[in-house]
Amino acid sequence: MDEEYDCIVLGTGLKECILSGMLSVSGKKVLHVDRNKYYGGESASICPLEELFAKFGIPPPDESYGRGRDWNVDLIPKFLMANGSLVKLLIHTGVTRYLEFKSVEGSYVYKGGKISKVPVDQKEALASDLMGMFEKRRFRNFLIYVQDFQADDPKTWKDFDPNTQNMQALYEKFGLDKNTQDFTGHALALHRDDEYLNRAAIDTINRIKLYSDSLARYGKSPYLYPMYGLGELPQGFARLSAIYGGTYMLDKAIDEIVLGEGGKVIGVRSGNEIAKCKQVYCDPTYVPDRVRKKGQVIRCICLLDHPISNTRDALSTQIIIPQKQVGRNSDIYVSLVSYTHQVAAKGWFIAMVSTTVETDTPEIEIKPGLDLLGTIRQKFVSISDYFEPTDDGLQSQIFISESYDATTHFETTCLDVLDIFKRGTGEEFDFSKIKHELGDEEQ
Repeated sequence: MDEEYDCIVLGTGLKECILSGMLSVSGKKVLHVDRNKYYGGESASICPLEELFAKFGIPPPDESYGRGRDWNVDLIPKFLMANGSLVKLLIHTGVTRYLEFKSVEGSYVYKGGKISKVPVDQKEALASDLMGMFEKRRFRNFLIYVQDFQADDPKTWKDFDPNTQNMQALYEKFGLDKNTQDFTGHALALHRDDEYLNRAAIDTINRIKLYSDSLARYGKSPYLYPMYGLGELPQGFARLSAIYGGTYMLDKAIDEIVLGEGGKVIGVRSGNEIAKCKQVYCDPTYVPDRVRKKGQVIRCICLLDHPISNTRDALSTQIIIPQKQVGRNSDIYVSLVSYTHQVAAKGWFIAMVSTTVETDTPEIEIKPGLDLLGTIRQKFVSISDYFEPTDDGLQSQIFISESYDATTHFETTCLDVLDIFKRGTGEEFDFSKIKHELGDEEQ
């Protein structure tokens, strides 16, 4: 360990692994350390199933759950947008050669106590039970506008400036009602609350385009999920970093981040060893004095022996419950994966319900999501603090990721990673060089 590195990365959570891969690929000498014996940090996948029961202090599972080793349960499950930032990063860095993906079968939105498929093209808009006949036409016109929209061609803006006018104004231009605005903003653009309505429309237009471009790749939904669970992702990036000369150490205590003049990092100490470095990248657990608590997230992992009703027996799906539908300030997210992803024993499903905590009774807050699941064989509830760094890290050269939010997709994770990469290296990560092909891995 007594060597000099450009960067030391602490923790093998997904964000840290992506960063170590990106830094290694851009020619940095990287040391990656984790105090745990396993990869993944907070975003690990738990195997065998007995370990998950033990982690939550529940007596071991009986034989009906099948072989414990057939389970890989994500503690923080999230889906990848097929055309999104994380897939582009995976392709750019070559990590796709270690992973196999399956597309998620459905994407649903909750309205008035029941769920409906999220309509994403003109045909689905006209068939959707979310809207009346006249509203369907208005929504169809809105979708056509978004599909034809080109940021660099003002002729396609149709007398509306998306850089200066807000999203509320664009909805009003097409006469869309509150319900339609609700599922468009939350289930297509994947905003977590309604603050986006007052921001420039360009961001939401781009998000809806991303959703429909991702959907166009595979057809059933815009989402992908890795076989054997998300625990495969950190390991894929770890292999990548190793190929580029990165060094990995698991089960290594971190006793101190060593600072020099002006509070700038000069190394990391473990016992009597000090590894020197110019920069440190880490998750909030390594630097409790440099982060602040922003809120809490409740997650409930549910084991089911049946698919979710009204999803056409989908073996994987995402359901978004927009905040307004249940009188909240933030959305509730439901995700479902199953034995087809090699994460559960045959015939079994793993659902996750999550949201941002708003009251003193978080379990009651996720009830609308739990009610959609039918009979739950076993549930595991966790409430975790959500931390963000107190500064941008430029002075200390210690760059800290935010905790994982309640969303069931990776877009917010990627924005954080790209922002940290830019602060640490002084340059934007250039996606334009990436050819977006999943090659042989495409499912």
